[in-house]
Amino acid sequence: MDELVALLDSDGRVCGSAPRSVMRRDNLRHGATGVLVRNSAGDIYVHRRTPTKDVYPSYYDFAAGGVVAAGEDPYDAVVRELAEELGITDVDLVKLPEGDYADDATSYHAYLYMCVWDGPVHHQPEEVAWGAWMSPAELIARLDDPDWPVMPDTAAMLGPLVRSFG
Repeated sequence: MDELVALLDSDGRVCGSAPRSVMRRDNLRHGATGVLVRNSAGDIYVHRRTPTKDVYPSYYDFAAGGVVAAGEDPYDAVVRELAEELGITDVDLVKLPEGDYADDATSYHAYLYMCVWDGPVHHQPEEVAWGAWMSPAELIARLDDPDWPVMPDTAAMLGPLVRSFG
């Protein structure tokens, strides 16, 4: 089933919807979420996307997230995606500044959050192939490695925050 995705105008307002496949094919501007997950020691949860993902397959990511569905409140999408991808629920989410990202593969307005989680992490097998906690310094070293395939949108929008931790 091809889910309907909320499409956004240049001001971040919903202006319609499209099937996910059409949004990807035509690189339509949409809403998306991202949550930086830290533990109480300050480590950051990093995961590797599965090779079947529709954008940036097998890349490393340090934010859980995804697209905002048509008719879905962005905050509800944040909560849903965090639960789906990493099995994290009932957590206090700290709102970060929203952002915009666009490249040849994707174009979206991001609703960004951060949380602290010390419980177990349960990967959604269709989306997450591997995951582990990394110190900010370890993640920064990876971000500086040109041979490490990291999500360019997460690096652009949340990389500066991670560097402030290191």
